[in-house]
Amino acid sequence: MGIVFRWLVRITSALVMLTLGAVLLVYFLASQSLPEYNQTVAVRGVTAPVEIVRDTANVPHVLGQSDPDVFFGLGYAHAQDRLWQMTVMRRTAQGRLSEVFGARTVNIDKLLRRLDLYGLAHRSFQVQDDYTKAALRAYAAGVNARLDEINEMALGRGAPEMFLFNAPVSPWQPGDSLAVIKLMALQLSGHLEDEVLRARTSLMLNDSARLADILPDVPGAGIAALPEYATLFPGLPRYAHGTPMPDSPLSPFPKRGLAGASNAWTAAPSRSAIGGTLLANDPHLGFTAPGVWYLARLELAKGGVIGATIPGVPAVMAGRSDRLGWGLTSSYLDDQDVHIERLNPDNPEEYETPDGFKAFRARPSIIEIKDEAPITLTLRWTENGPVLPGSHYDLETITPPGHVTSLSWTALSAQDTSMSAALALMNADSVRQGIEAAEGYIAPSQNLSLVDRTTIGMKLIGAMPRRALRNQSRGRIPTPGWLNENRWQGRLPYADNPEFVAPAGGILGNTNNKIIDRPFPEHVSYEWGDTQRIHRWQRLMQSREVHTRDSFIEAQLDTVSFTARSLLPLIGADLWFTGASAPEGTPERLRQIALGLLAEWNGEMNEHLPEPLIYAAWLRALQIRLISDELGPLAAEYKHVEPLFIERVYRDIDGAAVWCDVRQSAPVETCTDMARLALDDALIWISEKYGGALESLRWGDAHQATHDHPVLGSVPVLRFFVNIRQSTSGGDNTLLRGRTSGEGPDPFQNVHGAGYRGVYDFADPDSSVFITATGQSGHFLSRYYDDQAQLWRRGEYIPMSLDLDLARAAAVGVTHLTPR
Repeated sequence: MGIVFRWLVRITSALVMLTLGAVLLVYFLASQSLPEYNQTVAVRGVTAPVEIVRDTANVPHVLGQSDPDVFFGLGYAHAQDRLWQMTVMRRTAQGRLSEVFGARTVNIDKLLRRLDLYGLAHRSFQVQDDYTKAALRAYAAGVNARLDEINEMALGRGAPEMFLFNAPVSPWQPGDSLAVIKLMALQLSGHLEDEVLRARTSLMLNDSARLADILPDVPGAGIAALPEYATLFPGLPRYAHGTPMPDSPLSPFPKRGLAGASNAWTAAPSRSAIGGTLLANDPHLGFTAPGVWYLARLELAKGGVIGATIPGVPAVMAGRSDRLGWGLTSSYLDDQDVHIERLNPDNPEEYETPDGFKAFRARPSIIEIKDEAPITLTLRWTENGPVLPGSHYDLETITPPGHVTSLSWTALSAQDTSMSAALALMNADSVRQGIEAAEGYIAPSQNLSLVDRTTIGMKLIGAMPRRALRNQSRGRIPTPGWLNENRWQGRLPYADNPEFVAPAGGILGNTNNKIIDRPFPEHVSYEWGDTQRIHRWQRLMQSREVHTRDSFIEAQLDTVSFTARSLLPLIGADLWFTGASAPEGTPERLRQIALGLLAEWNGEMNEHLPEPLIYAAWLRALQIRLISDELGPLAAEYKHVEPLFIERVYRDIDGAAVWCDVRQSAPVETCTDMARLALDDALIWISEKYGGALESLRWGDAHQATHDHPVLGSVPVLRFFVNIRQSTSGGDNTLLRGRTSGEGPDPFQNVHGAGYRGVYDFADPDSSVFITATGQSGHFLSRYYDDQAQLWRRGEYIPMSLDLDLARAAAVGVTHLTPR
């Protein structure tokens, strides 16, 4: 017995030692790719020495003797910290993920090949101005200098992920940076999916008037009636099961409701406590680890520029100089149209145009797949744009036999000068110059907020499609592509883009709300990102005569839901404090407790409170009950609560209360009945998932921010090291926006929000502040991988100063790049 025991001990000890040795070996190999910030490196591609001073937050301050050398330094710094992220973004744009990840990414590659973003990006290099061409070449040389260093010094392949995936890295090219911008345009575009859903919903509804309830146009002046989709393409089934889009963390295709958002507001000196302009900006994107944004300072010939960059792109996309500050919010410009193209019945390689049948532009494309045989696609384009297969975006459900779909989209241009506009903006001296510089911006369309030392302004930038006045759907549902009236007729003049400069009230802002009310086709959009946050913002801005940097920060971090304050009195109007007390442990008693808590709640979506979870679960259950009867299986496509829909129903706008009656049941249900039943549904779900003690619930337990690694985030054990999860306040309709997933077993996870926040004070520019949601490094062994995450969660910031002495005083490293 003793011998057996001794051998068990020996075997166990040996296994423990082997495991420990394996862990140490993995750690050693992974740690080899951690960048060394204190060093001097001889590199090719610079004309004079470049210095990269990394301040205490690891924000690189890049200094050189010419602007191209500074962009070289930024490329080197990006590659030091985010090489894996950059290579994955480039492979995504190329449609080459499957070479590394196998069959699971084939559908992503197929659609990216059809869009040809990478090819269009490389062709657009030729239309950039000379300054931008030089910047792109220098930036690419900086990235490649880091690649050379990795190869020559055997620095662990540059990133730990490179050991797990065979992903050879080719030299960076100038056009690759342009491809990253087009990829961002894809992540910020949602009109295509909205058009398809509107068409599918139109087919499902028995009463076409009800379409304006569930998919309401944002309130405003009169809008022409929308034709029924069935009248444009008769014979389509009421409902057809569609093919879901690729559901992968690597997919760049946004899910509905997650195609970008943001906040930005500015104050003129007359509304500033100390007489300088103010700007606050927090762009919203899907959460990942590492995040999308990377903080950097560039010392250009015109002076220092500091703010948020995107790895792969040589520009400060949101930030400031000593002269000008700029911020971005999603404009929700309708820059996509789906066209139904009729095939020639005698030759399916031709499609109908206003001038007769024409042949598709077609070419083959081969997708290499890891561990599988390659596949060959035939890519086809019409005069309206690329042909998309029915297996994407549920297009098969709204495409008649003998037809295909094509996409018109402003980003599908080889004449895209957005990069030149971004660099010109960095060198602008005033609001007016900034607006002029942005004329070349094509896609993605944004609202550009600007401040100089005396003036504030906002301009919608990006190409606005010119549609014909007789367009059949005005861009809201797919239309016949062979009719002239449905085809785009170029771009509207830049002067037609909405513009606001130096308003009398001294305050400008945008929370993705409707910014202008103009008749079609200068209308901008019928779909806007949010109709609710703007009301809370107005109250915060107008409650103070003057503002400070701190009051702008307070507004960025505000968690009060105007939506909750508006809807709860409506849906609970006949439920508050009614009925006799119910016995403990009964559903009625639980309902009374929930209503009691909500009755005293001020709408604050605080992570430590139970009321936000009860409210969110109630509204989710209510919308499901209201639409399931009318929409059947299509109801599952409505993953987020639409506040305007709930309000229309409970105010009975244009007869919308009819949604409360279940058509398939004999009784006539009232809206009060539906509210009560939905509350019971919500409380059962909460009890099963979190327990029945309502007072002890925490919104933050359900509303966790999911900064997950796109590749390693689902790997057992490893996911605990690479994913960053945080309990967070806010919600779908608060200024501190934390957009919920709306699906799966955890529908209230916070998956989309402000990955970057910045507040710039031009009375004292170096007191400006900024923060990202994760950290500067993409290397999960680096202390800078998540060092900003807890600051971000707590609503704290780091200094955003152009003071080089301050950066040097607490530098974590200084890198010198010298010409080889």
